Amino acid sequence: MEHLSGRRGASVTIAMTGREPNGLERQRRADREVVVRTLTFWLRPEFVLRVINRFQKVAGFDRAVALASGALTATIPLAIITSAVATQLGGRSAAERIIDRYGLTGGGAEAVRDVFAPPTGTSTTLGIVGFLFLILAVLSFSRAVQRLFEQTWELDPLSVRNSFNGLVWIGGLAVYLTVGGFLHAAFGRSPLELAAALLAAPLSAVFLIWSGSVLSARRIARKALIPFGLIGAALLAAYSVGATVYVPHLFSTLATRYGVIGAVFGMISTLFVVMVIVVGAATAGREVADELDRIRRGEARAEDEVRRQWNEVTAEARSRWDGLRAQIRERRREKPPMRSR
Repeated sequence: MEHLSGRRGASVTIAMTGREPNGLERQRRADREVVVRTLTFWLRPEFVLRVINRFQKVAGFDRAVALASGALTATIPLAIITSAVATQLGGRSAAERIIDRYGLTGGGAEAVRDVFAPPTGTSTTLGIVGFLFLILAVLSFSRAVQRLFEQTWELDPLSVRNSFNGLVWIGGLAVYLTVGGFLHAAFGRSPLELAAALLAAPLSAVFLIWSGSVLSARRIARKALIPFGLIGAALLAAYSVGATVYVPHLFSTLATRYGVIGAVFGMISTLFVVMVIVVGAATAGREVADELDRIRRGEARAEDEVRRQWNEVTAEARSRWDGLRAQIRERRREKPPMRSR
């Protein structure tokens, strides 16, 4: 009753004075500020610079190279074994799936078949030593991804203590790749495979969020991983569309020039781009989550902050440009004139 009478009193005050009470005005103003900051925080140069600094802090490109190398080392022997098993059961090999996925022809298709084909006269069965080496290669890749999350979210390293979660993640990765391959096979009929990329985007978001949670041993809250998952899924979908055009040309060119090793170059180049996207999405997702936390805590920002920061950036860029022009003019003055012969 007191709450209802309070609301009636506020309504009467608005009707008599034409203005809302100061408390309501401040609350609505605060709500509008939260909405505006949530929609525009990424426009601030400060936020962009924080993302770039975070990417540099984790040595983004070096990390992507390490992840691509680990993925290649782990996937090729695993793909050879699974291809042999799949063909014996009447399914398609990994090479045929890659060829169909990217529409490879000619030298590119032959090079991919040679990469995933076991040597003539050898057996694809695994002994104890081979199985151990395969597990080590797979766990090495999972630990590389684990270190990405630990460095990005500044967590203490778990190393081999998280090996069980690493094996669980490898199983989830296999399921993710299988379902993604099925989506592209079923819906990738158009030249750019837009339908397949859009359908795979939610799957990628769920897998990325789950990956961060599992490989961090649940030390990162899933809520904090949502920006990473959404950004990564969007970028991977965009790359998937572009890859349908560029990857066939890349494989054909490299295979024609270098043979089988060219297909390996093409695979590691493709994996490198994917890993750059994952690393970039992780660093951007961390900064987005931190910024949203600051907005929820109500940390005050100046109303003209975006305009002020962009003015500072443009002023600094103009100053550097003027300095460069001054240096060019100075060098032209110091340059001796050409003598006529």
